Amino acid sequence: MKDKTLLGGIVVMIVGAILIGVVWVLFLQPAQTPSAVLTTVPITLPDNSQFTILEIVPEESLVTFTLDETLRGLPTTVVGQSRAVAGQIAIDFADPTTAQIGPILINARTLLTENEFRNNAIQNFILQTEAYELITFTPQQISGLPAQFTANEPVTLTIQGNLTIRDVTQPVTFAATVTADGRTELTGSAAAQISLADFALTIPDAPGVANVSEDVSLRIDFIARMIP
Repeated sequence: MKDKTLLGGIVVMIVGAILIGVVWVLFLQPAQTPSAVLTTVPITLPDNSQFTILEIVPEESLVTFTLDETLRGLPTTVVGQSRAVAGQIAIDFADPTTAQIGPILINARTLLTENEFRNNAIQNFILQTEAYELITFTPQQISGLPAQFTANEPVTLTIQGNLTIRDVTQPVTFAATVTADGRTELTGSAAAQISLADFALTIPDAPGVANVSEDVSLRIDFIARMIP
């Protein structure tokens, strides 16, 4: 009888240690910090091209994700944001229909909500940012480009491309609005909705958290300026 009691106690201790380890990894282990300053992937253009290169200004741009959950019985909208975004836009102002957008990079380690435990779970479990630091959107096609830009007049665009989160890449379409101030600056926003399942993203069980929405809204508000 004593042997069974002892064995039961050992099992309980092992299970408890495993649970503590899981809680530590998911919720208590500190979030990762960026390994380096985010750098832009340059757009490759012919030497004799008439394109003007504009670069996203991270300090004046913002990436946002939004989803819904029930937190301690209350409906909650979760908002995560980051300014660690980089990318280039090439425009021939004589023919804007030929404009190109280079890869848009986001440092996933900097996507933060207002809750530290949630941030740790997002980075350590959901996005696994130790192994997959960057989220990348690679545009493939831009629809709706005008024959000419009119200064300070918004233009509605559709941007199709491939979004890579962790090691999964899926096609995603962003609805965008862009305004040119002339030939030196673009201001704009782009939004899309993705499914967690499409990117094999799973939500860990956490005390007090339930009904996490399957769909996530993505948005980028940006300013891109001509490279000096």
